[in-house]
Amino acid sequence: MREFDSQLPQRISGPYTRSRPLPPYRGVLAVDAKDFTGRPAIEHEAVSRAVPELLKTALSRAELRDLWDDRKFPASTGDGYVFGFDPACLPFVIHPLLLTLQDVLTDFNVLSHGAVPIRLRVSLHVGPLPETGDEFSGNGTARNDTHRLLDSRPVKAVLASHKENITHVAAILSDRCYEDAVAGGYTGRHPDHFVEVAATVDGKRFSQRAWIYVPQPSGPLYEEPVDAEAGTTQEPAREATRPTGRNDMRIPHERNSAPNGNINTGTVHGGQSVGNYHVAGDHVEGNKAGRVRGFQGDQVRGNKLQGRQ
Repeated sequence: MREFDSQLPQRISGPYTRSRPLPPYRGVLAVDAKDFTGRPAIEHEAVSRAVPELLKTALSRAELRDLWDDRKFPASTGDGYVFGFDPACLPFVIHPLLLTLQDVLTDFNVLSHGAVPIRLRVSLHVGPLPETGDEFSGNGTARNDTHRLLDSRPVKAVLASHKENITHVAAILSDRCYEDAVAGGYTGRHPDHFVEVAATVDGKRFSQRAWIYVPQPSGPLYEEPVDAEAGTTQEPAREATRPTGRNDMRIPHERNSAPNGNINTGTVHGGQSVGNYHVAGDHVEGNKAGRVRGFQGDQVRGNKLQGRQ
């Protein structure tokens, strides 16, 4: 009977039992191709091979090729790629790398390989991760959270809502990345380029404050109010109510106003006529779907009434 030598795994050290050194801190960059599973199967291998090549090209153009050559625990995820890097380089990964990656994908999609267009979600995080030099290297909470951010609703929604021929990259940064590199003033992008969101993942117990950054936006960036402690979206405050004296019901206290139309508060008999004059776009008072950055209405150049007179 043939015997096999086997190496039993070491006993897992329990947490909170003794102090030990932290693993080295690493920045983590992960990317994911949009709608990968919806592509025909014949395209999957080509996309899987193209994504790391696109990253390498962008790093070279941004003069960050050393990050690729020295990358830690690199791994393909099928529809994406992940690797660790020296966190001192985090400001440069935010800018100019993300903007350069947008340019590289534009060249790839529009100028050369438009038959298989690729749009990428990007997530950035930082934290202690072990480096064992084998296939188990880099496992830890920081890496798990990087992938959760990549799959979160805000970054998916942004890439889905922006024009596919213009916006090829949508990035999400962990709060720690933002506070250390952006709010700290170390990266070449003003904080106004970043939008605070509550990052949640459908079907997962995950909710963190995070920051959206789109190098080339072509749609609205919705800014959600976030609870500073819990990292969750706050519900808007309820409007003041007043009693009506009828069945002890309460209704919102409102003021009716129609500068360019009619107000009906009872029964109307006969016809009505409404005339609108000098209308050049949406008129919005108050809060329209939270705080909005980006495009909110029509963009008009020249005389909008030309040809109607």
